[in-house]
Amino acid sequence: MSQSDEQMSIIEHITELRKRIIYVLIVLVVGLVGGFFAADPIYKYLISRPPANGFAFHSFSLWDGVGIYMKIAVIIAIALTLPCTLYQVWAFVSPGLKPVERRATVKYIPYVFILFLCGLSFAYFIVFPMAFEFTSNINRYLNLQETYGITQYLSFMFNILLPMALLFELPLVIMFLTAIRLLNPIRLRKMRRFAYFILVFLGITLSPPDFISDFLVSIPLLILYEFSVFLSAFIYRKQLARQQEWEQQFEEEQVADASASSGS
Repeated sequence: MSQSDEQMSIIEHITELRKRIIYVLIVLVVGLVGGFFAADPIYKYLISRPPANGFAFHSFSLWDGVGIYMKIAVIIAIALTLPCTLYQVWAFVSPGLKPVERRATVKYIPYVFILFLCGLSFAYFIVFPMAFEFTSNINRYLNLQETYGITQYLSFMFNILLPMALLFELPLVIMFLTAIRLLNPIRLRKMRRFAYFILVFLGITLSPPDFISDFLVSIPLLILYEFSVFLSAFIYRKQLARQQEWEQQFEEEQVADASASSGS
């Protein structure tokens, strides 16, 4: 390949990447617009459930109402954009994949949204109540009058929900990276101690500072990692079997060609 051809190839890749990024940004903007329409019923649901239904929330800024709608709209937009983002990544790398790998990796995309919702549910129904109860008990112990601003309350909630929802994408990300041969179970097992440290650190950071809460949050994250390693091993074995099948087929074709040449 000449230098001009190589430069053209790099330019084409950059142009393709820019196109994929523009698609993702368009979906993100559409998701934000849709999120504004969905923000009101979601907000009413959040403040109607415990522990929010026991408090009178206050606004300490004229922008608090706008900020609430923005926060909810951003989470909705991220949830809708994640499948599109993974598809655009797949579309960008798919020319370098074999047809079987293309079909295998594109199947993961619908599960991005499902895992995101699972992470949100786990964070909202399990992690957030524990964190709120712990911090509220500390306030009551210090004889503090609990007067909550709606922005502070929802920021506290979303700072737990969003990271946890994104962490639940871990199995899918590892499956995708294994399918395109950037990761394999052998490498993941070697990284286990480092991965455990990172996940436990994240679990302790996201949960209240007590042992029970840390345990209840960190253990599911470690299980997610081990489940990811299991899925990676499953895909890796299929890749090796496919590669062995191709090699055997190639050898048979070579032997057939050699026999045909010697016969002639």
